[in-house]
Amino acid sequence: MNTVLSRANTIFAFTLSVMAALTFCCFLTTAMNDHLSPIKIDVNKIIVKNVQDFSTTRDKNDLGFITFDLQADLQHLFNWNMKQLFLYLTAEYTTPNNKLNQVVLWDKIIRRGENARLDYRSLHSKYYFFDDGKGLRGNQNVTLTLSWNVIPNAGTLPRISGVGAKTFQFPEEYTPGNARI
Repeated sequence: MNTVLSRANTIFAFTLSVMAALTFCCFLTTAMNDHLSPIKIDVNKIIVKNVQDFSTTRDKNDLGFITFDLQADLQHLFNWNMKQLFLYLTAEYTTPNNKLNQVVLWDKIIRRGENARLDYRSLHSKYYFFDDGKGLRGNQNVTLTLSWNVIPNAGTLPRISGVGAKTFQFPEEYTPGNARI
């Protein structure tokens, strides 16, 4: 009465239903986990220059250079349902032109099984800290925060901000073009 294809289709549909139910159960076992962790950020050296930005207009814009220390222990975030963490350090500040500026300065991927204890000293930013004008010089309220995305095997992709941030200010004067950090 039933053909081989009909029976194969039934087995395949049943297998997919069971796998979907198991995947949902995997998600439920770690859905309520707290992904917060304390972090410590210190800023060592701060320089601001006024340089020509060739990617947009030919105007001169502010370019910030910072070195920072970063300490965090993220080992406890890993569980059997987590593949990796995507970490990123952002700088948030306001300027007269924009109420909120966010710039990603550094990022890192930590996979399951890798060392998730961060202890970096005098780390340079990975990406340029450009402002679209002259909003960095003398800016009193630049806040560095470390955030991460949890990449699970099954479930949602939460965006978490670390507990702790560092606020600093840029100098009032531009650093000469040949100065190094």
